[in-house]
Amino acid sequence: MSIRLGDEAPNFTAETTEGTIDFHDWKGDSWAILFSHPKDFTPVCTTELGTVAKLKDEFDARGVKVIGLSVDPVDSHVDWATDIAETQGQAVNFPLIADHDRAVSDLYDLIHPNASDTLTVRSVFVIGPDNKVKLTLTYPASTGRNFDEILRVVDSLQLTARHQVATPADWQQGGEVIIVPAVSDEEAATRYPDGWRADKPYLRWVPQPQG
Repeated sequence: MSIRLGDEAPNFTAETTEGTIDFHDWKGDSWAILFSHPKDFTPVCTTELGTVAKLKDEFDARGVKVIGLSVDPVDSHVDWATDIAETQGQAVNFPLIADHDRAVSDLYDLIHPNASDTLTVRSVFVIGPDNKVKLTLTYPASTGRNFDEILRVVDSLQLTARHQVATPADWQQGGEVIIVPAVSDEEAATRYPDGWRADKPYLRWVPQPQG
C-alpha cells in the first residue's frame, strides 16, 4: 500500500546501527527524514550516505532527524560505514535501519517489483512533528539524490507550516513568497501592512516572513 501526503508515517520497531528503536519514539516531536537504499556496498549509496553525514549540521539546524534504511543486517551496515568514512571523508553520524526481513520496506512500499523484487528503491519521506508525511520522492537505483534540494524542500515545508504562504518554482531561502489564495486581501492587509505585489489577483508576492 502506497503512502500518500498527509498520511501518518507508519510506526515500527527495528534494529539499527544505534540500537533498537521505536520510530515514533525516536523521532519524538521533531521533523524527520527516512530514506532508503537499494543495498550496502553499492557505489551510489556510498556517496549519498557520505553526503548526508556531511550535512548533519544543516539538518540539526532545522530540527530534522535523519535515518537511513536498506535490506542488509546491522553488521553489514557497520562494515560498510568504514568504507563510507574512507571514501567520502566523513563517518556516518545517523542511524541505519537493518531491514533484512523487509518489514519496514513493506510498510513504506519500498520494494517495487518492476524495478527489483529484492532491493529497495531510493525513496525519501519527510515527516512533520505531527508524524504526518509531508513529502515523498522516489528515484531509480541508478540516480543519486540531490540533498541540497531536500534541504530546500524542508525549508519550504517549515516556512509554509508557520505562515499562510507558498513558495514559487526554484524558491531559495530568503526569496519572495506567494500569499495563498485562502488569505483574502483584507486579511493580507493585516498580515502585510507594507502591502504586496500582485501580478494577478491570485498571484500576490511578499518578502519571506521572518520567524
